[in-house]
Amino acid sequence: MTNLNNLLLELGISKVRLAKYLGVSRQMLYNYLAMDSLSLWPKEKEVKLLSLLNIDSEEAINNITIDGEYIIEVENRLNDGVKDSANREIIADLKAFNKKEQELLSDIINLLKEKLAEDKTKQEYNTYLYLYHYLQSMETTEELRYILAYMSKSMGFTPPLEFAFDKDKQFIFESILFSAMSLYHNGGASKSKIAETHKRFVQDIELKNEEKLTRTQELNTAKIQALRELGYSEINEENAKEVLEKIAEIQSRKV
Repeated sequence: MTNLNNLLLELGISKVRLAKYLGVSRQMLYNYLAMDSLSLWPKEKEVKLLSLLNIDSEEAINNITIDGEYIIEVENRLNDGVKDSANREIIADLKAFNKKEQELLSDIINLLKEKLAEDKTKQEYNTYLYLYHYLQSMETTEELRYILAYMSKSMGFTPPLEFAFDKDKQFIFESILFSAMSLYHNGGASKSKIAETHKRFVQDIELKNEEKLTRTQELNTAKIQALRELGYSEINEENAKEVLEKIAEIQSRKV
């Protein structure tokens, strides 16, 4: 079990998230991790942990190669598992929102339920999966808001000269997007003509993913080193500020 605890530490998996993934209390998880072997765990929990690590036995832990790709794979499985353990609950209590917000949330939820119920195809599922990714990214990419405004205007829901966000930026973005959409709908852009542009698009995404992978690896390495130097086993509410400061210090040593 020592190897398992070390692995969880190197992967940066907190006890709180792992407990949620396994569907147990934090104290129960500590009890599990204090046992001598995974074979002593309830079979369901053992299988679930092995699935998270993508191995078929406790002995296989020694053969795991921890790199950025593996960390991201485990993180994705952990995120999906935590969502599943919560049964993907739809908002049950809207009391914290005002009347307009409640109506908007209800309308969105009802529309999504209706659309998904009508069409069970993979295409429909992917459409709303991409919408979910879109909503997740809006806080860091302001242009996504301008796209929504443009579509609302072009569909007749919003007056064309209404600007809910940065007026100048929104004006420029809408003008460029209108030109692009006109080119697309009028047949002025064939696949052969824009193949090179799409190639650059793909290369740009691949570069960003590569940088993200490298950054993830660096951050996890710095986090593990910070925890070791401070003598902690994980980041929690009490030590978070100290650990983050230590991570920043470790990263500055490389400058």
